Amino acid sequence: QVQLVESGGGLVQAGGSLRLSCAASGRTFSRYHMGWFRQAPGKEREFVAAITKNGGSTYYRDSVKGRFTISRDNAMNTVVLQMNSLKPEDTAVYYCAAVLSILVNPTTRFDYWGQGTQVTVSS
Repeated sequence: QVQLVESGGGLVQAGGSLRLSCAASGRTFSRYHMGWFRQAPGKEREFVAAITKNGGSTYYRDSVKGRFTISRDNAMNTVVLQMNSLKPEDTAVYYCAAVLSILVNPTTRFDYWGQGTQVTVSS
């Protein structure tokens, strides 16, 4: 199993940036595809971004393309979501997730989840 801990959330004005980090436990981090999801109040959790286990491919939801970047460092067991040009509609709790599967895409069902970190974007 893998345990995930997010950090880096906070309050930022529209147009600003935040960098979310996810630290993973265990020695098998490089076997997991990683993803970021978010859940706004009163809404269902939604996919934000994903990265393959070797970092070779990334996926984004349309509304964050060109603004968010997902990356990973397998030597440090971390995955990062760099968020630029933030908008009030990006306000949500952001979750890091991991899955041990052959492939990953925006519809993949992830198995392991962090506790989440709050991101609030003021207008």
